[in-house]
Amino acid sequence: MERLWKMASAETAAEHERILREIESTDTNCIGPTLRSVYDGQDHGLFMDKLEGRIRNHDREIEKMCNHHFQGFVDSITELLKVRGEAQKLKCQVTETNQKLQNDGKELLTSMDELRQCRLQQRNIATTIDKLTHCLPVLEMYSKLQEQMRAKRYYPALRTLEQLEGSCLPQAGSYRFCAIMAENIPRLRTHIRDVSMSDLKDFLESIRKHSDKIGETAMKQAQVQIARDNAVTSQQRSASGQRIRKEVCSGTEVDRNGSNPFSEKYSGILDVEDEEVSEERLISIPGAQDLVDFSPVYRCLHIYTVLGARDTFENYYRKQRRKQARLVLQPHSNMVRPLTLPKHIFFVVEDHILHTTQGLVNRAYVEELWELALSKTIAALRTHSSYCTDPDLILDLKNLIVLFADTLQGYGFPVNQLFDMLLEMRDQYGEILLKKWNQSFRQILDQDNYSPIPVASPEEYQRIAGQCPFQDPELDKMPFPKKLPFSEFVPKVYSQLKEFIYACLKYSEDLHLSSTEIDDMIRKSTNLLLTRTLSHCLHYAIKKKNVGLAELVQIIINTTHLEQSCHYLEEFISNITNVPPDTINATKLYGTSTFKDARHAAEEEIYTNLNKKIDQFLQLADYDWMAAQGGGQASDYLSDLIAFLCSTFAVFTHLPGKVAQTACMSACKHLSTSLLQLLLEADVRQVSMGALQQFNVDVKECERFARAGPVPGFQGDTLLLAFIDLRQLLDLFTQWDWSTYLADYGRPTCKYLRVNPHTALALLEKMKDTSRKNNMFAQFRKNERDKQKLIDTVVKQLRNLIATNQA
Repeated sequence: MERLWKMASAETAAEHERILREIESTDTNCIGPTLRSVYDGQDHGLFMDKLEGRIRNHDREIEKMCNHHFQGFVDSITELLKVRGEAQKLKCQVTETNQKLQNDGKELLTSMDELRQCRLQQRNIATTIDKLTHCLPVLEMYSKLQEQMRAKRYYPALRTLEQLEGSCLPQAGSYRFCAIMAENIPRLRTHIRDVSMSDLKDFLESIRKHSDKIGETAMKQAQVQIARDNAVTSQQRSASGQRIRKEVCSGTEVDRNGSNPFSEKYSGILDVEDEEVSEERLISIPGAQDLVDFSPVYRCLHIYTVLGARDTFENYYRKQRRKQARLVLQPHSNMVRPLTLPKHIFFVVEDHILHTTQGLVNRAYVEELWELALSKTIAALRTHSSYCTDPDLILDLKNLIVLFADTLQGYGFPVNQLFDMLLEMRDQYGEILLKKWNQSFRQILDQDNYSPIPVASPEEYQRIAGQCPFQDPELDKMPFPKKLPFSEFVPKVYSQLKEFIYACLKYSEDLHLSSTEIDDMIRKSTNLLLTRTLSHCLHYAIKKKNVGLAELVQIIINTTHLEQSCHYLEEFISNITNVPPDTINATKLYGTSTFKDARHAAEEEIYTNLNKKIDQFLQLADYDWMAAQGGGQASDYLSDLIAFLCSTFAVFTHLPGKVAQTACMSACKHLSTSLLQLLLEADVRQVSMGALQQFNVDVKECERFARAGPVPGFQGDTLLLAFIDLRQLLDLFTQWDWSTYLADYGRPTCKYLRVNPHTALALLEKMKDTSRKNNMFAQFRKNERDKQKLIDTVVKQLRNLIATNQA
């Protein structure tokens, strides 16, 4: 028993030891189960004793540790107490030092304040002395000025006033007596200014009275000088003029009888190049000093300069002159009139003032005034010229502007804007010319008879050849009377083109443009005439409702000859502008393309009209689709159609071969297509074999027409190819050669290569319906029954063929 008790005690002690270790090592939140196990047991007292023992052991360990570190803690507290004492001593020393510094700084601040007061007094004394030094001369100068004014010594008074205002008063400062003096100075200046102002007004009145004569003299001088320059340049270009007149005789110019009023006048248009203006003026003002006495303005300028009001004088003078300029520049109801008035040469006087005075008017003022006048003049010219519809009036206006610009350019005024405006007016002038020539072309086209020109004598032939370049050796060999291939439209249009070029050239004269620029302007304007005006008129003539095939054929012939004459037109422009046609970047005329487009439009109109005519004949077709047997002759409508086509193609003899061939081929293709559509149209529900035979006769008539060659130039049976589709289709049905068609379909050597299975099926369906409806007792006759079965079999095979091709 004792042994068992000892063993139980040992186990209990081990368990209690484990629980204590678990309590020491485990989180307090998790010791609940552990303590419960102790309370649930019977050895609670033993565990508490063991726990008390363990607590005492830990207390002893804590006490040992505290005893080990206590001495260090005590030493730290002791050192901290020592530091507090030293800090207290340092604080006392800083306080004492600060107090000593404050006491010493008070004495220094007092000394510095006394020094500042002394220096302020010194500066005030120096300022007072300086002000008195500046004020005493002002008082002395003003006293001197009063004495000079009382003695009416205005020139010394002006000098004194200038010195007083310019140097003394600004230096004196803002004092009351200075303000009083400053208030009196404007009154003194006004008094002196009024004395000299009357002279200035007299001068301005004199300028206004004599401006007409001065301007008239300058304009006349400019006109004379321009005439001399043109005469010299004409002599230099005389060789060019002779060459051009020679070309007039050869046919590249207008009629020698004088049908073109520009021919002699402008045959030698000058090559005007930009030249540098010489140092001496081209135009002077003889007697300008005699017409106007300029001495008053010089005296006024001197007085105003002494007054110190030179700017005021200049501004007043310029303001008055601006007013006079505005009066002169007011637009009139007639815009030609202002440019003819010499008052517009207002700037001749300003140029004289500019070169005889020093700064009364400067170049900037003159240019500003010129810009004002230029802008008003240009604005008025643009406004009024925009309503002008007469090219002659535009030319007169241009000549006046050129004379006005050349006159002022001689005095050094920039006139580029005037010439730029003239270039803008050139566009308006060109538009006016285009409208005028549009009426001329319309009139020529409306009055033309579209027939070849009959020529009865060599003189008449030469006259027409002189109006329009035309060369035909074969026609020259023919005896008179004879006919030219083109109508009156060709020489009239060619003459109008040259007249338009002359009109454009006339405007380019005296614009100081180079020959290349003039050539470029003329070519561009001519291109507009060709591509817009003439092209529109030609298309208008082609698209008219009442135009016939004969007229269209003649239009093609006319445009062909005009196209051939385009290079003569190029040479004509080069001759009158002295610019070789092969110059780099030279503008090319678009006449060739214009006439080609017109010819192509006429050709398309011929093709369209032919097709429309064919459609009209086909509307007369009246086939009996249920006929039992075909006739032996072609239908009446087709005979009439063939006769019409023969007569029409006979008119095409003068057309180019390709045009006639294309028209013939187009007509045959359209006829073939229309006949096929007539056979397959939905309204035709049943077709008998007799109707097909009659239709075959008509197609043979068409083939006979194609084989006869209505238009020469086709090779072999080329024209017959237009009817090849119809021919193979009709042969297939008339010969009932379905076995060959179905066996060879799809092969290149197929006999019926052009027969479409859809077309064959559609026609066969119509024949099948006819066979059923017209033979009520067909099922009782073996032949009819076999034929019906054959048709059904062919229909099935065609449908299978179509389905196979679609798959």
